[in-house]
Amino acid sequence: MKILRLILAIIVVGLSGYGLITGTSGVIIPFALLFLGVMLLVTGITEFQKRKANAITSFLVAGFSFFVSIYTFLG
Repeated sequence: MKILRLILAIIVVGLSGYGLITGTSGVIIPFALLFLGVMLLVTGITEFQKRKANAITSFLVAGFSFFVSIYTFLG
């Protein structure tokens, strides 16, 4: 799970950096938010075994990130 979280974090930073450098943030940001939501979901799953309060927060933020990603992609 640590490796998956690290790979997702690298993807999110890479997509965000690419969007900032090229000026195509409007196209790239929904995908970056989607990967950020997956990363937070993985974080919530790993934290659920240790600290339930942090896991619930990660799940809520992941859900919000998915919602914003889909809303900006379709809208």
